[in-house]
This record gives sequence, C-alpha cells and structure tokens, in this order.
Amino acid sequence: MRKTLPLLFEKSVENRRTHYLSKCDVEELEIPKNFKRKVAPKLPELSETDITRHYTALEANTFGINDGFYPLGSCTMKYNPKINDKIASLPGFAEIHPLQPENTVQGIFEALEEANKSLSEITGMDIMSFQPAAGAHGELASLMMFKKYFEDRGETNRIKIIIPDSAHGTNPATVHMCGMKVINLKSNEKGCIDVEELKSVIDKDLAGIMLTNPNTLGIFEEDILEITKIIHDAGGLCYYDGANLNAIAGILRPGDMGFDCIHLNLHKTFSTPHGGGGPGSGAIGCKEFLRKYLPGPQIEKEKDLYKFNSYTESIGQLVAFYGNTLITLRALAFIMSYGKEGIPKMSKHAVLNANYLKQRLSERFDIFNKNLCMHEFIITMEKEAKNNNFTAKDMAKAILDEGMMAPTMYFPLIVKEALMVEPTETEGKETLDFVADKYIKIYDDVVANPELAKQFPKNTIISRPDEVTAARSPIVKYMR
Repeated sequence: MRKTLPLLFEKSVENRRTHYLSKCDVEELEIPKNFKRKVAPKLPELSETDITRHYTALEANTFGINDGFYPLGSCTMKYNPKINDKIASLPGFAEIHPLQPENTVQGIFEALEEANKSLSEITGMDIMSFQPAAGAHGELASLMMFKKYFEDRGETNRIKIIIPDSAHGTNPATVHMCGMKVINLKSNEKGCIDVEELKSVIDKDLAGIMLTNPNTLGIFEEDILEITKIIHDAGGLCYYDGANLNAIAGILRPGDMGFDCIHLNLHKTFSTPHGGGGPGSGAIGCKEFLRKYLPGPQIEKEKDLYKFNSYTESIGQLVAFYGNTLITLRALAFIMSYGKEGIPKMSKHAVLNANYLKQRLSERFDIFNKNLCMHEFIITMEKEAKNNNFTAKDMAKAILDEGMMAPTMYFPLIVKEALMVEPTETEGKETLDFVADKYIKIYDDVVANPELAKQFPKNTIISRPDEVTAARSPIVKYMR
C-alpha cells in the first residue's frame, strides 16, 4: 500500500518563501484599516519546489478518465476530445472580460447563439439558457420557472411535484428548495412508472412531474407519451432531467415526448471533463411559453449586433454574468465535430457498449433488468451479500485494485446492494472484455474464498476509511 501524502501544512517551514513578484508599476494605495486583518492568515510556508512536488504527487495518486476505465453510472465519465479544450482556450474566447462592451464580444455571442440553436434542435426545445452552473442548478432554475408560471396564472395552490423513485436524488432536494411538495411515485416490477399509480396521485394542486428518462435503472419509460399527456391534462408541467441524455441524443427529443423544460449536463454528455468540483454547466431549455421566465440575461440579435436582454418576468440571474461560457464552447465544438450523423452514433454506441458489458457480466452477476438496457445497467449483489457476506461495497473496493474505477455504489436506492455501471461510448471492445474478465475473476475468487471479500483494496493509499465518522464528524480544517 502506498503511503498517505502529508498535507502542505505538515510540510511548512517557518519563513520559507516563494517570491517572484516584480516591482509594482502602478500607484500603490493603502488598504483602509477596517478591511485589514488583525491576525495574519495561517498559511503554509513553502518553496516553489515544495509546492510543485506536492501537487505532482497528488496528481499521480488521482484516478481519472485518462488513467483507465471509469464506469460511474449516471455520471457519464467518458473521454472528451482534447481539441475542444484547445478551442475553448483560444485567446478570443478565454481572455475576454465579462464587463467588455457588447460590441467587442460579438464572436462569443455568436458562438453561444449557435450552441443555443444546436441544443434546442437536439432536445426539441425552443430556447436555451446557459446560466445554471451544474445539473442540480438547472433543476432548480426549471422548478423556479414552473413556480413563477403558476403564480402569474393565479394558481398558487399548484405546489405538488411528482417524482418517481427511479429519479436522480437531487430532484426531491430541488423541490424542497423551491418550497414545493414532493409526491413520491413507486416504480412497477419493470422499473418503470405505473400509469395507474400516476393517475391516483393527480389532483388540483399538481404543479408537474420531474422525470429522468432513461431512468436511473437504465430503462426507457415505455409509457412516456401517456405520462406527459396525463400531467398536461391535469394542468401540470413536465420537466425532463437530461442527465442521461447520452443514451438518446440525436435519436429522440424530450420536446417531442411532451416535456416543457429540460436541463442538460453539458459537462457530461457534451465534452467537458466531469467531476472534481467543476466547472460545470446545467443548461436549461424550454418551450416558447416559458421563455420569459428563463434566468437572464438572454442573448438576442438586433439588426447586425447581438446584445443582452433581460425579461421583467425572469426568475433572475443565477450566476455572475452569463455562466460558464467556456463549457458551452466545448459543447459546441463537440456537436460541430460529431455533426448530425455523429450525435446519434454516439448514443447508439453508448447503448451497445452497455448491453455488451451487461451480457458479459450476467455470466456471474444478477442484473436487475434482464431485458435490453439503455446506456447503463444495475448489478444487484443482494444474493452474494446474504450468502457469502460479499457486498456491493466489497466488490467496488476490489475493482480499485485492478486499475479501474468502481461503478456507482448503492444507487438507485430501490435496488438492494446495487452497482450502477455505465461504460459510455468511448470504450472499445477490448477494454470491455478486460473489464468483464476482471469482474468475473474477482467474483470467482471471493466466492471460492469468502475471507478475501473484506481485504480489498490493497494497492490504494488508504484502504477502508471510517465513512460513517467521516460523514458525521468531518475534519475540514488543519489544526496546528
């Protein structure tokens, strides 16, 4: 096992410095006393050599998509073409200032408008906003729009949002943050929405439904058109959680399924390295009747110039300026590279890879959905946990020793001992066969010798931290 890395504070040496600042070439102003600290901040004192070696060591002990297989279900951790990073780093995009006059940033306005048109076409919406900074942020914006829509209509009683138990976990949190009420809907034995159950929870207080499709079980809702019609007939609105768009992009459009609003994780489906705290983009799209509620400002063209325009009915600005525009540029580069034919191929390959790996792993593992899946599938280790004390967590820990990342664990909650596997479209058959062979070998080794189950991982910096204590009593600052 590799040694735990010391903190920068532990490497600190008193009075050690790194000074490379040139002499100030502008007038120096004294900071007012009321803004000055009374006590100096407790920062580590290090040389540049100390700092660079520390972060190089951290990088060497970090696992990402460039290091190996990363099947984090529902997160779409796929390889992203480097050319998109290069385009986003062009000086004309990367070095502009958000307070520049509008006539000096027409290039990025035009690029954002092209992204607007492309993503509206892909999703079947009429307009996009790139304000939200992440997927859950996009959910929040969408629900705020729904709420304002009903308030303007004088229907303030409409506060109930239906959420299936196969949805993403952020959906219920979003509803509560908007001051609305969650109506939980249980899935049927197929892992889909039960239409009759849906009808039973409809009443005059319905605001709408939040639906992840394909859902977190990797299943496409077969009654989707009937579901959206039921909601609309009851006066509600339909929100589409687009986090799993990687399975259907270019093939099916949520707008054609009857959805009024959608969020997209541009940092998952459309080419930005995902994870590690960002940056992200939870772009939202909507139908024309909701346009005026979109977070502002919106880009509009007057004569030959693009400009910002804010609607008085807008839910307001969610982030500074116009959001993470360079993430949107990466998405635009990705879409333009793949084109009209490439986008559906992306989705088809994602579904093909998932079904191939699912079939290989079904040689040993119980799969929740025995039929064809979409972009991801669920392994349930309930039987192994009961018979051999070999849990999903044990399997995930063992996988770490094989040069790959573990799948998402214990989600969705409706499947016991769940492992959620999403291979994505960017993996080749050789990798999928390697992965399947490793999973099967781990399974066979542990079934033959159950004592092995609790011994993994052996090759990581830490093995099995006390996760309960870490969650309940986190240490978030260094104590000298």
